[in-house]
Amino acid sequence: MTPIIIIEDDDKIRNYLTALIAGSGEFDLQASFASAEEAFLYFENGLGNEIELVLTDIQLPGKSGIDFIAWLKPLRPEIQLMVLSAYDDADKVFKALKAGATGYILKNTEAVKLIDALRDLRKGGSPMSNEIARKVVNAFQQDVSYVDAKETLSDREKEVLQWLSKGFSYKEIAQNLFISIETVRTHIRNIYEKLHAGNKKEALRKAGLR
Repeated sequence: MTPIIIIEDDDKIRNYLTALIAGSGEFDLQASFASAEEAFLYFENGLGNEIELVLTDIQLPGKSGIDFIAWLKPLRPEIQLMVLSAYDDADKVFKALKAGATGYILKNTEAVKLIDALRDLRKGGSPMSNEIARKVVNAFQQDVSYVDAKETLSDREKEVLQWLSKGFSYKEIAQNLFISIETVRTHIRNIYEKLHAGNKKEALRKAGLR
């Protein structure tokens, strides 16, 4: 069974999670803590060497769950940490993920889905509640606009690529465009770089010319 610990300050929720995980038959709950400080000591005393998964709340007395994640992840990068929180605001979500959390599940998640999320985490996935996944997607859509690599080419580079697609040699392209062969080479080098292509065939394919 997969060794796991819980960090949750609410006694009722912690007892519920303890029973749920113990009853799954797949996860070995090695310890549960009401604070990040208790979990710090657990690992500092060498008691968490076998732990593979951590399920932690964010809002804890004293140090937060995010503080704990940020502390543990560099020390034990192989451990997968998943947040179980009542908070779904984007700020907390991204702080947790940036700190090193691999998953983020809301506390209103059904028991069966929570166990599924732990299975997914164990297998290398990044489980997230639908609401959290939507926030992540929305944030990327707002902050990162997709740019088609072909659209980064200059008019001259597109022109060179067109001649290249028709089978013309560097010398012939240079003659047709009234530029030097070295200039053609420079344009093609820039084209390859912008299209992340390693050769002519790949560049033409990525430009939609093959």
